[in-house]
Amino acid sequence: MKNNKIPLIILTGPTAVGKTELSIQLAKSLNAEIISADSMQIYKYMDIGSAKVTCDEMNNIPHYMIDEVYPDTPFSVSEFQRRASNYIDLINKKGKNVIITGGTGLYLSSLIYNMDFAKSDSDSKLRQELEEELKLKGPEFMHEKLEKLDPDAAERIHPNNTKRVIRAIEVCMNGEKMSDFSSDLKYNEKYEPIIIVLNRNREHLYQRINKRVDIMIEKGLVDEVKNLLDRGYSPDLTSMQGIGYKEIIKYLKGEYSFDEAIEIIKRDSRRYAKRQITWFKRYKEATWFDVESMPMDELKKSILSCVEQYI
Repeated sequence: MKNNKIPLIILTGPTAVGKTELSIQLAKSLNAEIISADSMQIYKYMDIGSAKVTCDEMNNIPHYMIDEVYPDTPFSVSEFQRRASNYIDLINKKGKNVIITGGTGLYLSSLIYNMDFAKSDSDSKLRQELEEELKLKGPEFMHEKLEKLDPDAAERIHPNNTKRVIRAIEVCMNGEKMSDFSSDLKYNEKYEPIIIVLNRNREHLYQRINKRVDIMIEKGLVDEVKNLLDRGYSPDLTSMQGIGYKEIIKYLKGEYSFDEAIEIIKRDSRRYAKRQITWFKRYKEATWFDVESMPMDELKKSILSCVEQYI
């Protein structure tokens, strides 16, 4: 530990790059426990569509921020920051290292940077200004504004869901100006972030994404969505707007054919991966690893060598 800061081993990368398996191997080697930074895996009952790590895959490594809330529970970046910080303290008190893994950029940034969300629940003046801007410029403009601030939230929230769009913008703007965060935000003084970004050849990554969607369908994604609807969860919930869920809902409503729904899930997942890579490039201190450049054992050794100099 440097300067009495808690080391945060952040293992991230685009969807389907291979974070889960490697994070568990690293946790074994580093005497670490894992906190998920995935905006969909926080929800109970949403397992297949979020590619949630299974109990068998965990290999006895404790995981946190998984199955944290029900799908109809409002959940903000500030709430992630609060809960994850508590888990970091808990793991640190055990004398263990902390691995943060996942691909939700704003969740990661809420821990890496000194982002204060204290005002975000009650800034009525800002909300009023945003509502006036909506009246003047329309839903599409506001959604584009959100995409610049938080691409992940923009992916999950439909442009016509203006209430949630405004709320998401409000949270971002109270945290800091996210569009310029690489130069404007200061590192969180409590942590020593060790940022590892995994990547693959773009074509191979897209093939893995397409295959993952096929596997989700085989595992029963349609039945998972039916189960959520049968439990009474509204299709308009933020959780139900996640990639994979909203498309299957439209299929069940007859708005998409089955094949159309699958192709749109694949397309939107590929687009999401591209945005994730753009986001991670803003982390100037990150070390990037090409997963395909060496065998897995060598990759693991290289990452461990990068991490161990800090811990």
